[in-house]
Amino acid sequence: MSELSRIGVAIDSDLLDKFDQLIGERGYTNRSEAFRDLIRDELVEKSWESPESPVVGTVTLVYDHHVRMLSDKLMDLQHDFHRSILSTLHVHLDHDNCLEVLVVRGKAGAVRKIADALISTKGVKHGRLTITTSGAELK
Repeated sequence: MSELSRIGVAIDSDLLDKFDQLIGERGYTNRSEAFRDLIRDELVEKSWESPESPVVGTVTLVYDHHVRMLSDKLMDLQHDFHRSILSTLHVHLDHDNCLEVLVVRGKAGAVRKIADALISTKGVKHGRLTITTSGAELK
């Protein structure tokens, strides 16, 4: 672990009270770790801006499996991008609806392309890309 640096931050008392309540609800035992997580989150988000940045993430889809040819289209897309899709999870939510979660890895631009192709497929009711980092560059 690298050397720790101490900083001072001036914050409005009402804002600090709200922050303390929030971090308490989330289980933080001190402000320092909460601040570190906020900073890490911003650094990870900043790294997504570069299409060449390596990222990992998930693509979550909800769809009606009765939509004609939808399952086949989604499967074909997954095969087209098989090098970037590490794993999939398929859950039957009810008689009609399915949830699919794909774990993806690659350059940010490619991962976004995969997610866009899947989410925009006609018949997908809802989709979301969540990108994160492998953590190697974070302390």
